[in-house]
Amino acid sequence: MAEAGARVGLLSRTQSELDDACAEINAAGGTAVALVADVGEGEQTRRAVARLVSQLGPVEILVNNAAVVWPLGPSWKVDPDQVSAALAINVVGPMALTGHVLSDMVGSGWGRIVNVSAAIAAHPSMLAGINTYATSKGALEAHTLNLAAELHGTGVTANVYRPGTVDTSMQAYIREQPPEQIGAALHDRFTAMHSSGSLITPRASATSLIGRVAGPKSGEIWDVNDPEPGP
Repeated sequence: MAEAGARVGLLSRTQSELDDACAEINAAGGTAVALVADVGEGEQTRRAVARLVSQLGPVEILVNNAAVVWPLGPSWKVDPDQVSAALAINVVGPMALTGHVLSDMVGSGWGRIVNVSAAIAAHPSMLAGINTYATSKGALEAHTLNLAAELHGTGVTANVYRPGTVDTSMQAYIREQPPEQIGAALHDRFTAMHSSGSLITPRASATSLIGRVAGPKSGEIWDVNDPEPGP
């Protein structure tokens, strides 16, 4: 997005990763601000957005990409507190961040909300042993489509993006878990995806999204493999 000319605010829990990304963007002539916050903590995200607005102005495009894949394994063995924490990050967090920026977007008559989901939302039974993650992505998509209906006519759009099987730390985390804990089938599935070379790069997935963000479509579910939108 920085390469496309956007001034960006990067929000994450990890200061070092934010600093690296911001340094890369700023060195290339762009503008980036690092915002350290846990999206599962509402007050942290509120303060982060307030800081961003004070430095760069109102947010015009929000991409909610933060998520966790834990807890993994049979549903009767997972910790309910972990389930609650994961849903706070994967569902409540994006909803809260959206709430923090929507007033300015609606007031200006233009804004773009993109919530990053996953293919499992379309096929919930595809990966047994990942129930909380599947539940969270289904909920996030329902929220997004309902929000799009709510925002109809305001100039603000809300869409879902399914990024494909991207080579990220989330994938590595699953491969690192003991097969006997999360289930051999789940572990083997993610190990095979990595060893086969079928994972795509974050840049490839992001490039597919960038071509869609500014358009007027709302209430849609975009997939990384969809044809690029026309002019």
